[in-house]
Amino acid sequence: MKHQVEVPAVGESVAGGILATWFKHDGEVVKAGEDLFELETDKATLPVPAPVGGVVTIKIQADQEVEIGAVVAEIDTDAAPAHEGPGDAPPSGERPASAPNTEHERPAPVVEATSPAVRRILADHGLDAATVAAAVQPSGKGGRLTKHDVQRYVDSAAATSAPAAKPQPTAAPVVSDESSNAQVRKPMSNLRKRIAANLVASKQGSAHLTTFNEVDMSQVMAVRSRHKEAFERRHDVRLGFMSFFVRASVNALRAFPNVNAYVDDTDVIYNQFYNVGIAISTDAGLIVPVLRNADALSFADIEAAIVDFATRAKAKRILPDEFTGGTFTITNGGVFGSMLSTPIPSPPQTAVMGMHSIKKRAVVVDDQIGIRPIMYLALTYDHRIIDGREAIRFLGAIKDQIEDPSGMLLGL
Repeated sequence: MKHQVEVPAVGESVAGGILATWFKHDGEVVKAGEDLFELETDKATLPVPAPVGGVVTIKIQADQEVEIGAVVAEIDTDAAPAHEGPGDAPPSGERPASAPNTEHERPAPVVEATSPAVRRILADHGLDAATVAAAVQPSGKGGRLTKHDVQRYVDSAAATSAPAAKPQPTAAPVVSDESSNAQVRKPMSNLRKRIAANLVASKQGSAHLTTFNEVDMSQVMAVRSRHKEAFERRHDVRLGFMSFFVRASVNALRAFPNVNAYVDDTDVIYNQFYNVGIAISTDAGLIVPVLRNADALSFADIEAAIVDFATRAKAKRILPDEFTGGTFTITNGGVFGSMLSTPIPSPPQTAVMGMHSIKKRAVVVDDQIGIRPIMYLALTYDHRIIDGREAIRFLGAIKDQIEDPSGMLLGL
């Protein structure tokens, strides 16, 4: 029986995307639930599992735009061998992958099954994917070539001995040095295009201004140090700083509703809910999943949700709808050592707060110079609906809560 594989619905706001990568070759066996291809939308990149097990027939090649519901492959469940599984023998009539090649035999081309990044490296070196696959053992999932495989081939004697794999004289090198004028052109990913478009639209359509403040982290660090072990035993999640800043932000948003609002033509829309976006860095770019109804979440709920976001972001398992509906965003450049920055709000939001690295600094406390762990905070806001005084007071409210967290811990 042949089962059609369709592009699944991945969120109400997503109509389609790009079929970025096939994890299986045409004619290869796939197990039910095993990742079959990767779908890249304007908000996220997600692996799509095979709905059934069997032999795959690819209908649409990688790097093609596809709509939700489009048929991209067929899986023949009757053709699957009894011992089917990744890397098992191919369907009857085909030479097993482990059979030795003769002098006149070449493996089936694998260009369609490699990722765009691998194909670009192959093109840069003037290489043929089939020749590389025959010379080195592909180490990628489902027998795919990886960038490391290609580099191993380039570094080996096979790169100069295989006639079909001789680099073209005009091919641009992958790595350039200061003494050359070499360039490498690489297309933006769909996610990176979306990020770029959003940031440009934000800068062009808003009147941004940034205000700064410094926060003494002594009290929050003391609370965290005193209770972190009991907190982790009780809730099975570590107590971090982000939950304090999320709770402080929600309280400040209640006090300053313009920061939780946005401009719609000549109107101002005031959100009566508090959905806080948490910026997370990934290999594909910065993503901002949303903590919905953050005002109803406990410290443990917030920390668990952030860990879940980070884990699923690494595995590309966050759904596109989880990036929508935010009313305010927090980004933490401090994890990368940033001392200060001016973050850009994501439309239609009017404000974003940037956290930064904690450094011990000499400060005046009760007319005495002391050493305190200090973090700089930045608030970028839309000056069309948020005045400077309001922005300063908003950031001051967060500062006050962090420097004396007892109030928010007691729900005051």
